[in-house]
Amino acid sequence: MTTSRIGFIGIGMMGHGMAKNLLAKGFALTFKAHRNRANLADLLAAGATEAGTPAATAQAADIVFICVTGSPQVEDIVYGADGLLGAARQGLIVVDTSTAEPSSTTRIRADFAAKGVKFIDAPLARTPKEAEEGRLNTMVGADAEDFQVIEPVLKAFCENIFHVGPPGHGHVLKLVNNMMAMSFAACIAEAFAVAAKSGLDLKRLYDVVSVGGVNCGIFQMMTSKTLTDGSVDGFKFGIANAQKDLRYYTHLAETLPVSSFMGEAAHQSLIQAVNLGFGDKLIASLFEAQEKASNVKIIPR
Repeated sequence: MTTSRIGFIGIGMMGHGMAKNLLAKGFALTFKAHRNRANLADLLAAGATEAGTPAATAQAADIVFICVTGSPQVEDIVYGADGLLGAARQGLIVVDTSTAEPSSTTRIRADFAAKGVKFIDAPLARTPKEAEEGRLNTMVGADAEDFQVIEPVLKAFCENIFHVGPPGHGHVLKLVNNMMAMSFAACIAEAFAVAAKSGLDLKRLYDVVSVGGVNCGIFQMMTSKTLTDGSVDGFKFGIANAQKDLRYYTHLAETLPVSSFMGEAAHQSLIQAVNLGFGDKLIASLFEAQEKASNVKIIPR
C-alpha cells in the first residue's frame, strides 16, 4: 500500500500530524492547504506536493483524505468550484475524517457512488498531540472490502482503528461518543459552579471524585490543571467545535426520532458558553462560562 498516492485536504491542527506521518511511512502525498500556511514547510521538505484545488488533489491521488471542521466545509470541498466531485473518476476513494452530519454524509456518498467513487467516513479521536505522534484513534464506516484497502493507510497515523460498521456508522458513532463526552464536561462545569457557590472546598470535591466511580479521563482533563494552576487548557477541544458536534447529534436524534433530553441540555450549555464569548476557547473554559453566568469563582487566580 505504500505505492498508493495520497491526497490530503485540511492541513490544520490534526491534519498536519496525519500528513507528516503518511510521508514518514513512504506514501506519496499531495495536499491542499486552506488559510493556515504556517505548518507546511516540513511537509514540503519531506517531499509533499502542494495542489491549488481539491480537484487537482484528487487528480494526483488514489485515496483522498479530508480533515476539516464539519459538513459545510466538506460539502464545499466536494461540490464547490474545482471540487472533488468534478474530478471524480472510477476507483477513487475519498475518506472523510471530519466529524460530520450523517445526512450530509449520505448525500455525498450517493453522489460519489454515481461516479464510481467510494466515500468512507473515518472520524478521529484524541488530540493534535497524538496526530503528530501517529497515535490517533479512528472509527471507520465502510464495506468490508473497502476497509481492507484503507486500513494499511490509516495505520500510518492511527494507533487504534475500529471498523464500526457499514458506510455512515463512523460518523454516527463519533457523534454519540462526543455527546457523552460533552454532556459530562457540561455536567462537571455546572457541578463545580454549584459547589463553589455553596462554599464547598473544590479541592476536596476533586479528591473525593478522583477515587470514586465518577472519576474518568474527562473529569481529570477538565479539573486537574484548572484546580492546580488555574489553566483551562487540559481538555484540548474547542467549545465552538463541541457545540457544532452536539448540534449534529441533536439533529440526528430528532430525525430518527429519539428524544434527547441529555444531548439538548449539553448543547444549550455549549451555546450559552459561545454566546458569553468563550467559543474560541477550550472545553475547560466551560468553568469560565459558569463563573460569568452565575457570578461565582471556580478557577483559582
